[in-house]
Amino acid sequence: MKFAYRFSNLLGTVYRCGNLNFTCDGNSVISPVGNRVTVFDLKNNKSDTLPLATRYNIKCVGLSPDGRLAIIVDEGGNALLVSLVCRSVLHHFHFKGSVHSVSFSPDGRKFVVTKGNIAQLYHAPGRKREFNAFVLDKTYFGPYDETTCIDWTDDSRCFVVGSKDMSTWVFGAERWDNLIYYALGGHKDAIVACFFESSSLDLYTLSQDGALCVWQCDTPPEGLRLKAPTGWRADLLQREDENEDGDEDEDGEREATVRGKAAPAAEEQPGKVKYSRLAKYFFNKEGDFNNLTAAAYHKKTHLLVTGFASGIFHLHELPEFNLIHSLSISDQRIASVSINSSGDWIAFGCSGLGQLLVWEWQSESYVLKQQGHFNSMVSLAYSPDGQYIVTGGDDGKVKVWNTLSGFCFITFTEHSSGVTGVTFTATGYVIVTSSMDGTVRAFDLHRYRNFRTFTSPRPTQFSCVAVDSSGEIVSAGAQDSFEIFIWSMQTGRLLDVLSGHEGPISGLCFNPMKSVLASASWDRTVRLWDMADSWRTTETLALTSDALAVTFRPDGAELAVATLNSQITFWDPENAVQTGSIEGRHDLKTGRKELDKITAKHSAKGKAFTTLCYSADGQSILAGGMSKFVCIYHIKEQILRKKFEISCNLSLDAMEEFLNRRKMTEFGNLALIDQDAGEEAGVAIPLPGVKKGDMSSRHFKPEIRVTSLRFSPTGRCWAATTTEGLLIYSLDAQMLFDPFELDTSVTPGRVRAALRQRDFTRAILMAFRLNEKKLLQEALESVPWDEIDVVSSSLPELYVEKVLEFLASSFEASHHLEFYLIWTQKLLMAHGQKLKSRAGTLLPAVQFLQKSIQRHLDDVSKLCDWNRYSIQYALAVSKQRGMKRPSEPLGSEEEAGASDDNDNDDDDSLHLLGGGHGGEDEDGLLA
Repeated sequence: MKFAYRFSNLLGTVYRCGNLNFTCDGNSVISPVGNRVTVFDLKNNKSDTLPLATRYNIKCVGLSPDGRLAIIVDEGGNALLVSLVCRSVLHHFHFKGSVHSVSFSPDGRKFVVTKGNIAQLYHAPGRKREFNAFVLDKTYFGPYDETTCIDWTDDSRCFVVGSKDMSTWVFGAERWDNLIYYALGGHKDAIVACFFESSSLDLYTLSQDGALCVWQCDTPPEGLRLKAPTGWRADLLQREDENEDGDEDEDGEREATVRGKAAPAAEEQPGKVKYSRLAKYFFNKEGDFNNLTAAAYHKKTHLLVTGFASGIFHLHELPEFNLIHSLSISDQRIASVSINSSGDWIAFGCSGLGQLLVWEWQSESYVLKQQGHFNSMVSLAYSPDGQYIVTGGDDGKVKVWNTLSGFCFITFTEHSSGVTGVTFTATGYVIVTSSMDGTVRAFDLHRYRNFRTFTSPRPTQFSCVAVDSSGEIVSAGAQDSFEIFIWSMQTGRLLDVLSGHEGPISGLCFNPMKSVLASASWDRTVRLWDMADSWRTTETLALTSDALAVTFRPDGAELAVATLNSQITFWDPENAVQTGSIEGRHDLKTGRKELDKITAKHSAKGKAFTTLCYSADGQSILAGGMSKFVCIYHIKEQILRKKFEISCNLSLDAMEEFLNRRKMTEFGNLALIDQDAGEEAGVAIPLPGVKKGDMSSRHFKPEIRVTSLRFSPTGRCWAATTTEGLLIYSLDAQMLFDPFELDTSVTPGRVRAALRQRDFTRAILMAFRLNEKKLLQEALESVPWDEIDVVSSSLPELYVEKVLEFLASSFEASHHLEFYLIWTQKLLMAHGQKLKSRAGTLLPAVQFLQKSIQRHLDDVSKLCDWNRYSIQYALAVSKQRGMKRPSEPLGSEEEAGASDDNDNDDDDSLHLLGGGHGGEDEDGLLA
């Protein structure tokens, strides 16, 4: 149960490909991130990745009108029916082909899928109990090329489909007599989007060359007539009517007419539906590569949003085509556009740079502006309190992420080349990074600036960085000169250059308890340097292969080294004696690349773990490398405890163990043949010098790998930088039954009976033996606040750690902030001296507690500052009025009474101001 870590969140990747959707309330954006889906809550400033994954990258997402269901389709045509309420997969389906778009009807009864050059109409799931959730109703033919977009009328009677053959097709969702299908031309390029006008069959179509056609229909939606049944349906209706008794009165004739048996006279029937083009508009073209790539239309406000390949978007009012404003928001093409239900917020997705932007067009301001690392992430580090994660990437950017909200709140761009290492100082307010540009930089999280830049006497490329526990000594290893450089954080001066290694430095780590630096190198040695004694080498640990990573245990009594022969060796740094080793070759299980000439079994012989991290208690170690697996090993037993598969995305390379024979032709591997053709699913990397457009871009499939692993200081979660992004795995204790020293005498009924008898200590002990969260909460909250001191001092020492862990987890969701703070204070005051002997095992629990309390401190301090400012402002205004009042002439008694009433109103508004902000923020922030 201790290692029941589950996927919790995905940071660092905000958008990959596919279409964006707003939820029904308009407060959240649903964004596809690779083969997963992330929901960005814009109102509460949080992001949450759903615990599900498709086999390939997601191509399109269809959201039901009520916002409860979503259909997620990947590039291979595999579909997931997902409940957004319970966040689980309800049904799997395969469309047998590449699907371009999915759209639910406004009434939620049907949905349309565009696949190839056809459109398929399905009955929407959830309306009635069926064996198959997806029931095909009709298949519509007409376009000669791939279909691209869908839109429905408001009454769900018709839908329109755009195609790459420059035509737009209007289809009836029912068997209409005067509208079976209607084809519209008038464009000279592929159709990008098509939209119906509100409560009308009038139509707007947009093509890739920036042309907009306005189409008017001569028939209103109410003018569509159901087609009279023919064949066996008509015979069945006729037989039913013959069996009916009674005379043929007017009601009977009317009923037969509704069923389609009788028909009005020919001269009363209106003709077929016809369309005529009212106007054709062109967008301003600003270059050859300014193609229209995405569009969205809000029917209530008649607002049209169009995105272009140059990163520019336009806002127009239809049907007059009045330009509201135009803005450039990116250097790459806008891949997806969406408008929320109120029409205030517009979401843009740029797949080239992985950007997600939400723009409020009326105030012309950003609601959300997020971007991941352009290239892969290389390293990460947790802050000492576990609230922040810093990541460095090959694009030279350093990003800091909030673990609670999932958003990046600061990006440092001072490095001019790839970042190779990041770390926090012990205070948690300084980030130190190393880069291939030959600099080591220190960033301040108070003022968000680069306040120190450390350089070497001659230019060198730094491959790793480490800071000692005091935060005063900064060290970095060189990749080309095989030296280690030591600087002072206070002065920024170079203190010493440590030489002795005969190969590139691959890893550095300071002992948490002593001033000892461990350096790993490709020369098959790990050297221990004494920082207090003239930076001399105290020990040299000889290895059997090249060292790739090195790390100290949290108590500093053990050293772990990962080597090129897939082994993890453990050393006693005091005596320079090897204490154990783990063979990890069979646990890596690498996949076979598409262009590999050898099998996955043989290619695994050349793979190894490239990153190591001890757990918070130091009993286990986390290892990852050039593989899709992350392994947790028990150090003392030297066995594999658990293995995590970080991704099942087949759009990445080296995922499949065996070669796909369907990709082998008589001319060789299809991947080798189409490598330069530029598949749509690949990731485009422009050649040097190309700033806009898709000029001379090459395509490749990223290889799955884990570049860095770190355990949170609280021990509740761990993070991994991978090809897909920054993955967070955490303990989900709500779904687990994990009792402690349980026997048959401990039941929920006996716990509640003890509470009724006011035997609080016995009730709490029994509740912790059952270890159910709701029962624990009930037992602790039943204790009166004035008896907490007595109850906490009577708890055994073994249960104090469990109570502290429960309090830390309760701070995140509970409203009873002061009550739990009293519990925490009394426990630490009563058992503080006894717990000092178990400081190492209690450290994760205490850090988890500190993280939760610190978050509330930040929230409450902002709230108090805001209320204090509001009260001071109100008092200043009232004093100003008091100073003016004596100089004013006093009128009649009625006027004096009116002024007194106004004074009372001012006082009331003052009280409301202070109380109103406090209550609102307390519910919003502390809930």
